[in-house]
Amino acid sequence: MERYYSYSRFLKEMFGEKIYKISLNGGFTCPNRDGTLSKGGCIFCSEGGSGEYAESAALPIAAQIDRGKAQSNRKYSGGRYIAYFQAFTNTYAPVKRLRTLYEAAIRPEEIVAIAIGTRPDCLPEEVLNLLEEINRQKPVFLELGLQTCHDSTAAFLNRGYETAVFTRAVEACASRGIRVTAHLILGLPGETPAMQEETIRYINQLPVGGVKLSMLHILKNTRLAEIYARKPFPLFTLESYTDCVISCIERLRPDIVIERITGDGPGDLLIAPSWSLHKRNVLNTIHREMKRRDSFQGKQLL
Repeated sequence: MERYYSYSRFLKEMFGEKIYKISLNGGFTCPNRDGTLSKGGCIFCSEGGSGEYAESAALPIAAQIDRGKAQSNRKYSGGRYIAYFQAFTNTYAPVKRLRTLYEAAIRPEEIVAIAIGTRPDCLPEEVLNLLEEINRQKPVFLELGLQTCHDSTAAFLNRGYETAVFTRAVEACASRGIRVTAHLILGLPGETPAMQEETIRYINQLPVGGVKLSMLHILKNTRLAEIYARKPFPLFTLESYTDCVISCIERLRPDIVIERITGDGPGDLLIAPSWSLHKRNVLNTIHREMKRRDSFQGKQLL
């Protein structure tokens, strides 16, 4: 029994086979780093802007795809891929430049879709028009960092936008047929289980296609690491994270694809929690506990 709507099932339903993501680097920055909004970025964000596993931005997109394919061949026997613009804010550039990058990414026949990580406040009308156009050629999977629906927590994180901006962005994308995945971080400082449940309820009310769930990581060279060093705050144990993520899954609308249930921060940057490095063990622990509890996605909504 599959106890939640997994990303692998979604992709097999859509494309008929297992699909592998190739992380690309378009050389973007972020308005929360370049001084437009702030120069510090979100306090949890690493210097690589969550793109530590992508290729160098100095390489052309076609070369990055070739390298990604070569790397994937070590563990993936299929021949079709999703081009994933992951590092920083991947709609934060003039439309002409975005078009060049996106069209280069979808040009290879073996690329079946394009995934784009960005901020909901970086989707002006002209960018949405471009995404809608690209989506008519190959599916666009837009990934938006929400982390929490609570503006008080977001202010502490230096997220740089109010939750209402996320709401409007998701609705604008849905009206154009663009699928959206929301990134959520569990265990944020000051957030209670009830507040995390409120974020899940907020997501349930929106036309969101997927979510990515992760525990909070403390990474080197971030402002969060400085805060943690001065005054350590409680972090999840494997057991408490398992309990929290299962609670979220049970409250999540069953048609929403759960694209991730754990995070794996770079080992050379991770300060805590160290147990999160053992991704297979985390996944196995969550799956075993879900089976033990007879837990499944949407159980608490029945």
